[in-house]
Amino acid sequence: MVLIRNLLFMLALAIFTPLYALIGMATFPFGPETRHKIIRGWPRIMAWVIKHVLGIPYRLIGTENIPAGPAIIVSKHMSAWETIMLQDIFPPMVFVMKREIHKVPFFGWGIAQMPMIAIDRTAGKDALAQVEEQGRDRLAHGFWVTIFPEGTRVAPGSKKRYKAGGSWLAAQTGTSVVPVAHNAGEFWPRNAFFKRPGEVVVSIGPVIDTRGLSAEEINRKAETWVEGEMRRLFPHHYRDSSKPREKAQA
Repeated sequence: MVLIRNLLFMLALAIFTPLYALIGMATFPFGPETRHKIIRGWPRIMAWVIKHVLGIPYRLIGTENIPAGPAIIVSKHMSAWETIMLQDIFPPMVFVMKREIHKVPFFGWGIAQMPMIAIDRTAGKDALAQVEEQGRDRLAHGFWVTIFPEGTRVAPGSKKRYKAGGSWLAAQTGTSVVPVAHNAGEFWPRNAFFKRPGEVVVSIGPVIDTRGLSAEEINRKAETWVEGEMRRLFPHHYRDSSKPREKAQA
């Protein structure tokens, strides 16, 4: 059954990704909000497939913490699950992403028409300037901005250094930060073909008021909450906490 679920999921990807890539490329004459609304049909479809075909629904904790207006989401990153499903929770949303993703056939071509925050990660301090410039614009247009501060996907129970890109944007714009913890990696492992059914728990933390705080202070607050919540909700991943887990692979 798991094999069938995964094959059907791959079939859906093969059908809808090229289709929406073509639709996305055709939206270039429109403004960013219109392009986003049209192309967001792809994550909506894939969210349905993930829930009902792969059998990976999600349960929200802390919905009372979701602010009324756009904020900056600082989230744990384990798999492609959250890049799709967080858009189902915090629409309309854009991500801070690597510019080279635009070169990926079909998927990258389509997403290039969305108002994502695409940065050159090799640019050092200039990358922060890119995040700030593009992030200000996206927030002004009513988009939520999501960043994965660890910079790459990590296995359950693992942790990498939290980078301050999202916190920098929050400090420079005075925008609130919403920390997010989840266990998607249990069912959708990093770089794995087979995904297994199971309920993802997504916990939304209390809003971090960034006024008067430095990027480092904001980053530390977000990291403390996310990592603490991961250990509170999913202690089975941290039983052997005495050993380093950063190199763990799912």
